[in-house]
Amino acid sequence: MAEKNKLLPWFGGAALGAAAVGIIVVIPQLSSNSSSSPSAPTILPQVSAALPAAPLPNVSVDKIAAGKAPLSQLPATNLLNGRPPLMLSPFGENTIADIAKDASDSVVNIDIRKSYVVDDGPSFSPFGFGDGQGFGGGAHTYETRGVGTGVIYRSDGYILTNNHVVGQADDILITLNDKRKFKGKVVGRDPFTDLALVKIEVGNLPVARFGTSIGLRPGDWAIAIGSPLGMDHSVTLGIISAIGRQVDGLSQIAEVIQTDAAINPGNSGGPLLNIHGEVIGLNEAIRGDGQNIGFAIPVDTVKDVAKQLIDHGSIARAYLGINMQEINPELAESLGLPNETKGVLVARTMPDGPAAKAGIENGDIIQIVDGSSVQTPKDVQKSVFKHRPNDKLSVLVSRNGALKPIMVTVGDRPTKDRS
Repeated sequence: MAEKNKLLPWFGGAALGAAAVGIIVVIPQLSSNSSSSPSAPTILPQVSAALPAAPLPNVSVDKIAAGKAPLSQLPATNLLNGRPPLMLSPFGENTIADIAKDASDSVVNIDIRKSYVVDDGPSFSPFGFGDGQGFGGGAHTYETRGVGTGVIYRSDGYILTNNHVVGQADDILITLNDKRKFKGKVVGRDPFTDLALVKIEVGNLPVARFGTSIGLRPGDWAIAIGSPLGMDHSVTLGIISAIGRQVDGLSQIAEVIQTDAAINPGNSGGPLLNIHGEVIGLNEAIRGDGQNIGFAIPVDTVKDVAKQLIDHGSIARAYLGINMQEINPELAESLGLPNETKGVLVARTMPDGPAAKAGIENGDIIQIVDGSSVQTPKDVQKSVFKHRPNDKLSVLVSRNGALKPIMVTVGDRPTKDRS
């Protein structure tokens, strides 16, 4: 991946005693999935196209928009085009505030601390000899601090957040909305979805209302709650900008939700809510070269991962044991293949890995996986990740110009590769 396409966790890199810095994944100048910035979202429902043909007694469009007058008082047609008016759901002036108030008790602030040792090089004595006992140099311990957000998943102290918030932390401090503070412990994490589960020792916690990401549509209302730059329980409003986004460097499994609700460093791990106050995603990242281009992990993925982490502490991930490379005309030419060659090159098979055991070799070109053609490594990954260890996976490869079907027994990704 090119350097400019890397995801950078916005992490407090200051020395001991520095103020905490908000954490979120920032995507600087990402070339893929680029698009022009969307226009600002409309905050209030549009009712101008449904003006009554004649004044109605004691009724105004403002009252209808605020939910203080029934929609039935709108006329059957309007003066602008003669068509039936836009039918609006009641949207009172306190709707967002009520949703935020109800959801905030299940949102927590997460402070993390990480210590690391840096060797500043050899030290020098007053006499000019590098004996390591004099001025400067030597190993020094530094500390970074960061801030993120979490969502209460179960009343007995389980909290969901992003893996990039707490995955490498030495100390975790959870602050509830009522200002009580508890030490947190990571009890499970999944780098593939950037999710982690933290446990605090307390009961009777208010649990978030988890909805579903199925049926989301661009234009649906979206509400974000979190701790941008440490300002806990901040509320922002926007819409769902897109669904099913594939963004390099984010979840290797889930297709993320795009939103224009303002998300900043510190919002990571906080909830993205729908207009019913239900969690529809967990905020994860922003585009560093744009404005109001944020991404959230779909809640159905979140719920599935959380259950497995509680039950098992980790997640078994399907594994082939190959390094892959997309075939483009330049690579095809270097391999002596026709320029129109499509597929995914097996650059390397892991010794004793599932692919190698099944007979896949270096230089094979993967053409079809599970009956679907593949053109990129991500296509192969998506097919593999639909399986669990010990499942059978059908692969069709091209080798020396001949097609060869291979049946692979999917392996379990080594533990060291899950961290």
